[in-house]
Amino acid sequence: MGLFFYYFTKFADHFILIYSATLFGTYFILSAFSALDIMKYMRKNSFIDYRDILTAPSAPSISIIAPAYNESATIVENVRSLLNIHYVNFEVIIVNDGSKDNTLQLMIDAYELEPVEYAVEDKMESKPIRAVYKSRIPSINKLTVVDKVNGGKADALNAGINVSKYDIFAAIDVDCILEYESLLKMVKPFMEETEDEKVIAVGGVVRIANSCEVKDGKIIQVNLPKQIIPRIQVLEYIRAFLLGRMAWSRLNGLILISGAFGMFDKKIAIASGGYNHRTVGEDMELVIRMRKYMEEKKKAYRVVYLPDPLCWTEAPSSLKILSKQRNRWTRGTAETLWMHKKLIFNPKYKFLGMISMPFWFLFEWLAPIVESTAFLYLVMMAFLGILNVELFITLFVLIYTFALLYSTFAILFEELSFHQYQKKRDIFRLLGTALIEPLIIHPLTVYYAIRGNLDLMTGVRNWGEMKRKGFKTKK
Repeated sequence: MGLFFYYFTKFADHFILIYSATLFGTYFILSAFSALDIMKYMRKNSFIDYRDILTAPSAPSISIIAPAYNESATIVENVRSLLNIHYVNFEVIIVNDGSKDNTLQLMIDAYELEPVEYAVEDKMESKPIRAVYKSRIPSINKLTVVDKVNGGKADALNAGINVSKYDIFAAIDVDCILEYESLLKMVKPFMEETEDEKVIAVGGVVRIANSCEVKDGKIIQVNLPKQIIPRIQVLEYIRAFLLGRMAWSRLNGLILISGAFGMFDKKIAIASGGYNHRTVGEDMELVIRMRKYMEEKKKAYRVVYLPDPLCWTEAPSSLKILSKQRNRWTRGTAETLWMHKKLIFNPKYKFLGMISMPFWFLFEWLAPIVESTAFLYLVMMAFLGILNVELFITLFVLIYTFALLYSTFAILFEELSFHQYQKKRDIFRLLGTALIEPLIIHPLTVYYAIRGNLDLMTGVRNWGEMKRKGFKTKK
């Protein structure tokens, strides 16, 4: 037994160090790729006048679909933001997914809506539609509001697809505020696709709008969140969007487009089966299924990511809401990986099967499990009085140093590229946040991920409602 325990501890020690080093090395490589590609993107696009797309005859029409459930705090401002988007031919479809508050009534009053006869093409399965509303105001003819029985976000998006008129749709969280030229930038990759390589989906950067000032549906003043929890999420979003997804896009291995804002080829989405009702990770699951469909049809395709800050959203400002969000993210990831487990390490699906899916399995879903297990292992070793102090110190220094350097590089690169936070004190506050995040919030997010896996195992299916406080509006 003593010999077994000895070899077990040696194996555990080496596994922890090797896994950590591999994880950090992988993220470092992805960050380097992302940085190089973003600089290339910025040089290329600095000469582009996106207004030319407005008059281009090849510019496609777009359906914007935004599910809404109990969004009374921000719904009027959010709809105004969508209607003010700088584009020519588009429609805005708000899907009221059986809200229990006065979300629908606020829209009816603000935009003078009335029920109309509307032919709905049921290509995607969804809960029954109660009514379709249009505005009596001619200048708001782009707005369509769908009132339906509650079925969840995926169900609402499918209903929106059924109502939509155009071949490209943008799925957006209704609490988001889009940048003025967001559609112009997102639609550009679709316009550049060739007969040899089809663009099936495009995603962009999502930023945190907490403490920012909003007027007439637009961000007029970017401020760093005053509260520590949203501020930490600013760091997380910069790292995830600036230092990760650009590399995956360049490698054509991107399998996640944020549900907050993504643009899709409707025909491919419908042919792939639309949004899945059986997972809370419907955004990631749809992208994987669309990629799988294209691979099985042996058609060349791309999933494109743009580094421009195109969408602003309200982040959780309390640990209670944050825990629900991260629990849902974990369950969505686990459900999606399980649904598509046959793709993992499957050479038939090329880069998708051999690189993208294994990465998400090993370093996104498995990481919090390995981290928490390693922590319990070290606690057990300390309790038994045989803790490898050298390993413990090495591991702590390695993890903390990497987290600090990674966040610092993300902040630096944000300043050198898009420079959203222009006050010097905000940069210092972000750097200060980077110092404390690994010690305070990160352990909690690991705990939330473990709870998410446990909830999934015990059959928890709820979405985890996020209550909005609303944006800071300026009149």
